[in-house]
Amino acid sequence: MIELQNVRKSFRDLTVLKGISLKIEDHEIYGIVGQSGAGKSTLLRCINGLEPYDSGEILVDGSPSGDKKSLRLLQKRMGMIFQSFNLLERLDVYGNIALPMKFWGQKPKSPESRRKIEELVRLVGLEDKLHARPRELSGGQKQRVAIARALVLDPQFLLCDEATSALDPEITKEILALLQKINRELGLTIVVVTHQMEVVKQICSRVAFLYNGSVLSEGRPEELFIRPKQPEIQAFLRDRSELLPDTGVNIQIFFVGEEGSEQPVVTQMARELGRDFSICWAKLEDFRDKVFGSLVLNIEEGDREQVCNFLTSKNITWEVLK
Repeated sequence: MIELQNVRKSFRDLTVLKGISLKIEDHEIYGIVGQSGAGKSTLLRCINGLEPYDSGEILVDGSPSGDKKSLRLLQKRMGMIFQSFNLLERLDVYGNIALPMKFWGQKPKSPESRRKIEELVRLVGLEDKLHARPRELSGGQKQRVAIARALVLDPQFLLCDEATSALDPEITKEILALLQKINRELGLTIVVVTHQMEVVKQICSRVAFLYNGSVLSEGRPEELFIRPKQPEIQAFLRDRSELLPDTGVNIQIFFVGEEGSEQPVVTQMARELGRDFSICWAKLEDFRDKVFGSLVLNIEEGDREQVCNFLTSKNITWEVLK
């Protein structure tokens, strides 16, 4: 488990982290999301010891990093994946994956090391690229090599800093599926820093939204982003139509997994109430294989009470938009 307690960090007169407190549980995929400049990458670098922090405490399994020796051992337990891949052109795939072994005094060409690297190459799906050079690989393949390299020392934690930002949407899905597989099969705790909502929705079980160096909100992605209350999160998402009718009443209906997305609510309501409704805006999305979303109906002012009572009777979450 990784626990942050009131962590603060400044660069000269600029305060980047303003008392961050988080708890990342073992074996979960935890997201840290926010706009550029929110402090996400700095926070990740503080967690893995690449960046010192001014005050507060970061505990890993209940223990602080402490002296340089403890910090070095901590960094061995934390594999890192970056947006830019950071592969060496002079080395093939095998050599790039083996690099951390050299730094830790292990023998990359020993039978044991070779078995481990070949297993990792199979895990990331690059069996036919073992001796290819980085220039011969696509962006997605390069990131797979970087993932294998991050796993070669058997880390407990995998930290991803905008690991899919340089990839196209289809390759991003493949890399995220691979991270889910690693989390499931190897039991690693994965921390994902990103500004891409698709990343958070597809793989994260919990997420913290950073804004201007502070944690504005924390929870399950569907709780934070389907019905955001903070204007900062609403501005970040920018997915609610600004062109809603200025006459009548606009009601937003929220669909949460099996409890709502599979119910024909609007059809039932129109049939039972004998009314027609205009659907002004709608969005349904997958969050870890479950469907969540909302839609906005425009109704007559005189139908407000009937509609609201109907939705409440069906245990549907709703609100009147102002």
